[in-house]
Amino acid sequence: MIFDYVIVGGGSAGSVLAARLSEDARVTVCLIEAGGGGNSLLVRAPALVASMVSGRPPLNNWALHTVPQAGLNGRRGFQPRGRALGGSSAINAMLYVRGLPADYDDWADLGAEGWDWASCLPYFLRSEGNARGASALHGADGPLQVCNQQSPRRISRAFVDACESLQIPRNDDFNGPTQAGAGLYQVTQHHRPPRRGERCSAASAYLFPVLGRPNLTVLTRTRSERILLEHGRATGVQVRRGLRRLRIEARREVILSAGSFGSPQLLLLSGIGPEAELAAHGIALAHDLPGVGMNLQDHLDYTVSHRSKRPDVVGLNPAGLARLARAGWKWRKTGQGLFASPMAEGGAFLHSAPDQARPDLQIHFVIGIVDQHMRKLHLANGYSAHICQLRPESRGHVGLSSANPAHPPRIDPAYLSDPRDVAKMVAAARLLEQILEAPALAPWRGARLYPHDGSDVALEADIRNRADTIYHPVGTCRMGRDELAVVDPSLRLHGVNGLRVVDASVMPRLIGGNTNAPTIMIAERAAEMIRS
Repeated sequence: MIFDYVIVGGGSAGSVLAARLSEDARVTVCLIEAGGGGNSLLVRAPALVASMVSGRPPLNNWALHTVPQAGLNGRRGFQPRGRALGGSSAINAMLYVRGLPADYDDWADLGAEGWDWASCLPYFLRSEGNARGASALHGADGPLQVCNQQSPRRISRAFVDACESLQIPRNDDFNGPTQAGAGLYQVTQHHRPPRRGERCSAASAYLFPVLGRPNLTVLTRTRSERILLEHGRATGVQVRRGLRRLRIEARREVILSAGSFGSPQLLLLSGIGPEAELAAHGIALAHDLPGVGMNLQDHLDYTVSHRSKRPDVVGLNPAGLARLARAGWKWRKTGQGLFASPMAEGGAFLHSAPDQARPDLQIHFVIGIVDQHMRKLHLANGYSAHICQLRPESRGHVGLSSANPAHPPRIDPAYLSDPRDVAKMVAAARLLEQILEAPALAPWRGARLYPHDGSDVALEADIRNRADTIYHPVGTCRMGRDELAVVDPSLRLHGVNGLRVVDASVMPRLIGGNTNAPTIMIAERAAEMIRS
């Protein structure tokens, strides 16, 4: 099979690229996705994210793990990643967050010329179909539907009140003129019939409406094994589809959109990367590129959970399950109610200290008990608050666990390897505890899970015992011009023709917030670069 463009990975970036590139009827596009179709009820119903994120069973989820983390007392972290069309946008909390303009200006300063805020904003606007309407900072006509939450819980508004009582200002738009403050997140959710109230994944926004195009081929349940190379050029991809091994050839370009773990893994399997890493697994060197897999950054998350005195939250007891069942019926009829909830309804962007120029902490307030990514279940009604450090200093890497493409990558985020991150997380956890003890939450506040004696020593120990990812890995194929950069600012791989990387792995540095909207923006811009 021969196409003009071959895209590996049907996640947030791949869905955008396949839709945008196939707008030109003169070219042919093939999208290769290892997972399934991404349009089941589990994906469409926002509240059912709880059934997928745990990876037990691994529904639409790669359910990856890190290597043992010294900073987390030797624990292996869990890394849920989407395994379906839409990728992680099919299993995330749907929160629409861009970060700050200064985050993108940082990218440009780090060698990603042309990726400053002024250059990126038009592509955010192009992607966004915000129910609030068009403005200088929002788009109204883009494919990605964004809206206020359909039916937020009273406790989520009480969380905002609790923040306000501690002099944290109310903020109704985290993507507006200022990010700092507390409020309710906007979500990537259909706000127009007939899918009102359903999750708007990247596939739902971009890909599903154009699947009938004759120049677009989408292969699901097809695992990419290696990039085909000839004379320093990428010419296609070798894949396994069921029991068959196939060659999918590209006349123009191969584009990797397999994410911050999958894209470096496929490069390494193809002989592209650090020579020592390849030699350790018996893979012949095709192109020595030492930055492949390096620069891994992620938001480490600490959670405080409480049982609730009131039942108007999520619980897995018989009464709570009955409420969920009734809510599911209401959602199917109206698109509203508890089933339309992202679960992480409230949030805040905070300064850990007065001398911080921009918010460096983020809170996700969840209307149920979330313990170990829902891998440890609690029957009680309850709620949770998560806090993460937005710009960690620690850096990890992604490598191979073996030369077998069916084996997962070796993931080492090196959490808390930089002592500055330890101090920042302790300060963050202390601030979170103060918010949760505010009077506004008293009507709900029951017993705390995992209490401690209140000392900094005990708090640090609890962080090392329980903290884990909030699902924002980036940076492993970063763009730039230096010797450790993997792609140039046009996202072309250094030293190999006909090959680009377009996903969160190209970010030079984490942005201050959730990474889905920026990934979609990157793909919008990349599509224009490729077409031109």
